[in-house]
Amino acid sequence: MSVSSIGIGSGVLTSDLIDKLAEAERAPTELRFDRKEEQVQAELSAVGRIRSALTDLRLPTRVLSNPSALQALNAESSSSNVTATATNGAAVGQYSLEVTELAQAHSLSTASFADKNLTGLGTGTLSIKVGDVTKDITIDGSNNTLEGIANAINAEEDLAVNASVIDTGSGFVLVFAAQNSGLDNAIEISVNDTGDGNSTDALGLSQLSFDGTNNHLTESVEAKNALFSVNGIAVSRQSNTVSDAIDGVTFTLTGKTNGSPATVSVTQDTEKVLERIQDFVDSFNEVKTILNEVTAFDPNGNSENGLLLGDSTIRSINSQLRSVLSQVVPGLDSSSVRSLAEVGISTDRTTGMLSVDDEAFTKALADSPDDVMALFAEQGRASDSQVSFSKKTAETVPGTYDINITQAATNGSFTGNVAIGASTVIDADNDTFKISVDGTESADITLTAGTYTDAELVTEIQKQLDADANLSSAGAAISVSLDGSGQLQFNSGTFGSESKVSFTSVDTNTLASLGIDAIAGVDGLDVKGTINGVEATGKGQILTGAEGDDSEGLAVKVEGSATGSRGSVTFIEGVGDQLVDKLNSFLEFEGIIGAKETGLKDQLAEITKGREQLDLRVENLRSRLSAQFTAADILVSQLNSTQDFLKSQLSALAGSKDD
Repeated sequence: MSVSSIGIGSGVLTSDLIDKLAEAERAPTELRFDRKEEQVQAELSAVGRIRSALTDLRLPTRVLSNPSALQALNAESSSSNVTATATNGAAVGQYSLEVTELAQAHSLSTASFADKNLTGLGTGTLSIKVGDVTKDITIDGSNNTLEGIANAINAEEDLAVNASVIDTGSGFVLVFAAQNSGLDNAIEISVNDTGDGNSTDALGLSQLSFDGTNNHLTESVEAKNALFSVNGIAVSRQSNTVSDAIDGVTFTLTGKTNGSPATVSVTQDTEKVLERIQDFVDSFNEVKTILNEVTAFDPNGNSENGLLLGDSTIRSINSQLRSVLSQVVPGLDSSSVRSLAEVGISTDRTTGMLSVDDEAFTKALADSPDDVMALFAEQGRASDSQVSFSKKTAETVPGTYDINITQAATNGSFTGNVAIGASTVIDADNDTFKISVDGTESADITLTAGTYTDAELVTEIQKQLDADANLSSAGAAISVSLDGSGQLQFNSGTFGSESKVSFTSVDTNTLASLGIDAIAGVDGLDVKGTINGVEATGKGQILTGAEGDDSEGLAVKVEGSATGSRGSVTFIEGVGDQLVDKLNSFLEFEGIIGAKETGLKDQLAEITKGREQLDLRVENLRSRLSAQFTAADILVSQLNSTQDFLKSQLSALAGSKDD
């Protein structure tokens, strides 16, 4: 019997009754699942809000963990002819700038021609020098017009000059313009005129000469350096943008000051710093607002308690945040600024919210800038002026560590074996050598022939070494000097066991006249010593704390040659740095936020599984009831049939008696 036919026999045990019985079985459990799922979803949403707020807090906290965030500077100029910007490292103060000359980019031009692509200017080679780059450009019948020469020059990628043809309205002029300003970027053009065989006249290709002797082009713009003074000290630069005169300050020169020096004032940008502090406070307060909401408790029962009241994860987050923000920063115990409260950042005892007293913060920053920076950012302080904090790792424990040096770092060096006299002749037999610095070999170093004093010789060798492209491109620095015995000494610019100087080839008389042979010099030494009394690892001048010690990962730069005790280094991990670490630990994949979310998602999965089991149980109940109702219905039907049969028999008996 089908479900749809249930009840036909009895009229009572219907499929509708099965549905009601099944629903009665389902309802209480499903209601419990619905309520639990709603609760878990709400908690998951609340945790998501907390995660989002903590993520938003991390950015302004990370900004404050950088010392530069509290070193925001303004630079203002009293003259429209001088503008200035200041970055980290600039000293607060005033500077007087007198500009007497602006830098100019060199420009040369030809005479006027009737056309730009028909008239030939001869054939040969143009040798164009700009800065340290010289390019030889072949000019032949295919490119000897104004336009052809301009295209040939512009095709040279490494040549810092632009060539263009200008239509003056009465003719065409070829212009050579240096890409960079300054005397060092002046254009020189030498010509080998193969067309008429005369490279010095103003005819044919040689009319493009401008080499100091044969100047057949018009100097339309003279190459000039910027000439100015800073606080009365004369300065010359190739460009009108000067970033290396004063550390952290960039000047842009746009005009002469004409006897009225510009006053450039570098000041602390307290508004910018306060803005960054306020961003941090606002973001933190947003986190606290959510945490307070989800953990709210009304002892009078007049309102609902927070979704996560009593939750261990939320308690842990609240506790750790409070611990970081309320503590005295280790390492600042004896400083003028030790905690956030001492710079005007206070905590409301009831809500845990932060507030900033701008005036108190500004005063603390002005009075104790180093301590305020250490309050927020990591900082290393060394008692020895030649020892400096370099870096730390996540394993480094804040604290003070003694430094003891058993071997100072040294440079790789090479010392000649002949004292240089008052006069040295450089000629074809001693003018060339190759040198290797820190593993990079130079090209042939060729000294200019001539007679030199000892000081002039040192200058000439240094000049040629500095000009070597192999060494400069590899960043291999080397300095030349005379030792106490008057012998040439070559020192690598680096320190440590990888610092090496050797000569790989020398000229015929180089050993006899300069004391230089094709041999290796003395390799440098790495620094050796202890940090916190434990043997540390040295590389160059950097000494790094040992693994497993509190100083693990602490790296200090040790300069100078002194051994023995070199004082101590104190590593301070500021509030910003600590808080970033905490936030990272909260938000990482297996952090406490992630663990909480995983637990809630597991509960949702269990609810889904419970619903599936409930569906199965109700379906089994429905099947049992259907079978039972069917059997009962059949029985009732049979009984009804029996009843009908008996009635008919009784009726038949009653009829026969009447007869």
